[in-house]
Amino acid sequence: MGNKISFLRLLLTFLKIGAFTFGGGYAILPIIQEEIVHRQKWVDTDDFMDILVITQSLPGPLALNCSLIIGQRLRGTTGGLVAALGIILPSFLIILLLAAFLLPLIRDSRLVQAIFYGLRPAVVALVVTAAWSLGQEFLKDRFALALFLVLVTGSLLFRLHPVLLLALGGLAGLLWSKKG
Repeated sequence: MGNKISFLRLLLTFLKIGAFTFGGGYAILPIIQEEIVHRQKWVDTDDFMDILVITQSLPGPLALNCSLIIGQRLRGTTGGLVAALGIILPSFLIILLLAAFLLPLIRDSRLVQAIFYGLRPAVVALVVTAAWSLGQEFLKDRFALALFLVLVTGSLLFRLHPVLLLALGGLAGLLWSKKG
């Protein structure tokens, strides 16, 4: 199936995702999932969840890593680069435009400040939606749910570093798999 998807279609799909996403990171996940899994049907839900696990363990921006992996799976290395270009180009151009021309004009605008004030809760809603969606996919058994609760508690109460949380989760999964 991968070779049937044109580079142009891959680029345009990720340009659309990149252009209409505010908040980055986890806020972009539901948008990528909707477009790649449900609309385009380029990968199924299980493959998408595997891609997310991989992207979480890589350094760098989540959306960029995700686009690289999806593009690579669909059209090889060139596909990964095309998808990555698509995801970063809108942000790059918007930031360039803002910094060069608009920011000096709108910096003190009450209208712009009001828009950004409203966008903040919208970004939180997107992050919560992504967390809910991931939770439904990943927390399907008692072990996963218990591990989740332990790690969330550790994160909230003891402010454990994210790398430590990932390491503890991986270790727990390794130990659990040896039992079964």
